[in-house]
Amino acid sequence: MASAVLPETAGVYWRPRVDARALQVSGRYWTLTTVANTVPWLLMAAVLLALEPLSFPLAIILVAHAWIIPELYAKRGANVLRRARRMAEGPERTAAGLLSDLVGHEVRDLHAATGLVVERGQLGTWLVGEMGAVLVPPGGRRVHCYCVRVEDPDLPSADRIAHLLLALREDEVGFATVANQAFSGAPWRLRRRLAERARPAIGAAVFAARSTK
Repeated sequence: MASAVLPETAGVYWRPRVDARALQVSGRYWTLTTVANTVPWLLMAAVLLALEPLSFPLAIILVAHAWIIPELYAKRGANVLRRARRMAEGPERTAAGLLSDLVGHEVRDLHAATGLVVERGQLGTWLVGEMGAVLVPPGGRRVHCYCVRVEDPDLPSADRIAHLLLALREDEVGFATVANQAFSGAPWRLRRRLAERARPAIGAAVFAARSTK
């Protein structure tokens, strides 16, 4: 399976295949982008206060703007783990049973509680959902959020996860290459924007990534 290549990679032939170096570069790009979109607002707030202390209300607005931008980025990343439309209870239960055959007991229990699946790979630890996946590289200091999904809207939720999980196992690098990156940043920033039910899953993925440092 290590030599398999996802056929979907032909549709993004212009993208170089992702590796650890590319992930580092991508993380630095996201950090620079965040800094470039927040620091100027903070500087303007500081200058206003230095020139005129009575401009405090406007300075607060500028600081709030600087705070909102990273939060919007993180929310965009959290959206890749959101839940899609539920099917009838019968198909959902059957699909969950089939998915459980692909994973171990601990992962199965985590999926039952959070709707997400943890999968270890060569690039790091993945957290796979219905609408995308999050990669936590070794060390657990950063997350990379990818938007990718199965096109069939009538599949039960566990079937959508199973399709993405099998694609990830078939060609992890190709999976990361085809998927569109929605966010990269600190795990705590992503966790703040996740639904309550999903937070234990990102914690488990980060813990697994730190243990493989």
